Amino acid sequence: MTMPTTVPAYGAEAAERLASMADVTATDGALRRFLHGLPGVDAVGLQARAAALGTRSIKTTAKAYAIDLAISMIDLTTLEGADTPGKVRALCAKGVSPDPTDRSVPKVAAICVYSDMVATAKQALAEAGGSEVHVASVATAFPSGRAALAVKLADTREAVAAGADEIDMVIDRGAFLSGRYLQVFEEIRQVKEACRRADGSGTAAHLKVIFETGELQTYDNVRRASWLAMLAGADFIKTSTGKVAVNATPPVTLLMLEAVRDFRDTTGVQVGVKPAGGIRTSKDAIKYLVLVNETLGADWLTADWFRFGASSLLNDLLMQRQKLSTGRYSGPDYVTVD
Repeated sequence: MTMPTTVPAYGAEAAERLASMADVTATDGALRRFLHGLPGVDAVGLQARAAALGTRSIKTTAKAYAIDLAISMIDLTTLEGADTPGKVRALCAKGVSPDPTDRSVPKVAAICVYSDMVATAKQALAEAGGSEVHVASVATAFPSGRAALAVKLADTREAVAAGADEIDMVIDRGAFLSGRYLQVFEEIRQVKEACRRADGSGTAAHLKVIFETGELQTYDNVRRASWLAMLAGADFIKTSTGKVAVNATPPVTLLMLEAVRDFRDTTGVQVGVKPAGGIRTSKDAIKYLVLVNETLGADWLTADWFRFGASSLLNDLLMQRQKLSTGRYSGPDYVTVD
C-alpha cells in the first residue's frame, strides 16, 4: 500500500473554498477570533461517545480484516537516543516482513526514525524489497519543539534531502498555549514549504503535525490546534510524540476525527489522523478503527488517511492474527523483541 508523495493538487472547488478562508489567517487577531469562535467541546458527550464506540464487538472475519488493516496502518517507530543503524535495519526488515513464516501478512505503512537514520532506513527497505514502505522522520526539535525556526527548517530540509517520504513535526506548545496562534501557523506553513524537494520534481514529503495533546490542557485547545494545523497545510494531524505521560486517548482522537470531517465539509480538503503513543494491543487498535469508521466512514479507512504511531503494537497484532488462524497463541519467541 503506497501513499502519494506529491504536493496535493486541490480541485478547483477546494482551492476556491480555501482561498475564501485566507482572511482567517491574515492577522493574529483574525485567527484568534476564528479559533475561539469554534463550537465549544461537550467533554461529557465526547467521552461518552468514545466509550460507547469502544464497546463494539468485532468477531471472526471482521476481526481478521481489522487486524490486517491495522498492521498496514502502522508507522513502526524507534525514537531512542540509543538507536543504531543495526536496530533501524532490523526494524525495516520487520516492517517489510512482519511474520517471515507468513507472507500474507501486510507490510507496515512506514518506518519512523530520527533524521540521521533516514538514509539507513531507505537503503534497508530497498534491500528488503520494501521500497513502497515509507520512511517518516521526526523533525523540528522533536519532541519538545523548542528551537529557533531556522533550526527547525534546517532539520526538516535535512530529512527530506536524505529521502524522507514523511515529516512528523511538533508544534511549539508554549507559543500555542500563550495564544500566539499566528506564530504557530507560520511555523507549520514554513515547515510545509521545507518539505518540498529541491530536485525540481514538484514533489514533497507529507507533513504530519504533532500537537502533544497531553500538554494542551483542554479539549477546546485540541479542536483549535486541529483547525490551525489544517489551515496551515497539514497533511495529517497527530496526537502525540509518545514521550509524555498522556499520549493518544480515544476521546482526543475522536475529537480530531470530527475536526478533519468538518474541515473537509468546509473546504473540500481531506486530512489524515494519526494517534500515537500508548496503543499497544489489538483490542486498542480495533477500538480506534471503529472510531474512524463510525465518524468518517470508509474514506479514511486506509493508510493514506489513518495511521498508528507505535513500536510494540505490531507484536500483539501478529499474536492475535495467529490465534485466529490456528486457534492457539504462540510462544514468547514467536515475535521479535523490539
